[in-house]
Amino acid sequence: MKKAGCAVLPFPPSHVPRLLGLPKGCYSASMNSDLDTRLKLRTTRAAEGLGRWRWTVAEFDRMIEVGLLGEEDRVELIRGELVPMAAKGIRHENLRALLAHGLAHRLGDDIMVIAELGWRPSDDTYLEPDIIIIPAREAPSLVPAPDVRLLIEVADTSIVFDQETKAPLYAALGVAEYWIINAETLETRVHREPSGEAYRKVADKAPGDRLAPKLLPGLAFSLEDLLSR
Repeated sequence: MKKAGCAVLPFPPSHVPRLLGLPKGCYSASMNSDLDTRLKLRTTRAAEGLGRWRWTVAEFDRMIEVGLLGEEDRVELIRGELVPMAAKGIRHENLRALLAHGLAHRLGDDIMVIAELGWRPSDDTYLEPDIIIIPAREAPSLVPAPDVRLLIEVADTSIVFDQETKAPLYAALGVAEYWIINAETLETRVHREPSGEAYRKVADKAPGDRLAPKLLPGLAFSLEDLLSR
């Protein structure tokens, strides 16, 4: 039963009063007989084998709403786990801005080029990709992964993470084409044809090589050319 003025929500008991500002004692596990069972089921397993609480995007958004997470808390939600984002240096920031500007200039009004979109591709994943290119729509943050025309991560300190964690994730979500651009060398690793948690085709391109996204007909360029204009 609910107490008057109280709420039963799918948060761990220790978090609920702090999240919602409820009076002490307003929430207890006994208020929901299957809570302990659900807590055991809703866990992820880290590399070291320790159980982790599996957060949902709804819970993540609630933490933002009540102020537990703010603009300064740069985190992503990856398969239910809160993961800090890597620090981004000036080379990374400049390259991302130039890419977004150059790509938007080459594409029509029916295509959106968005930098660091707060993207919610599933119920347990919230991401902020460096650049996401999608068909124009009213709610870009909810665009389904298979509708993404191209997703780009600009990597310097994050290059291993972008390759070993983000690539399998984007493949599993169904992102058709994923690029990792090395901010230092301007080399691009192109991933295509997702299958399970991998891409069937992976190719490395030099800065002067031609890049032509398969889902953006008519767009072809080299990074050297794009960044020199």
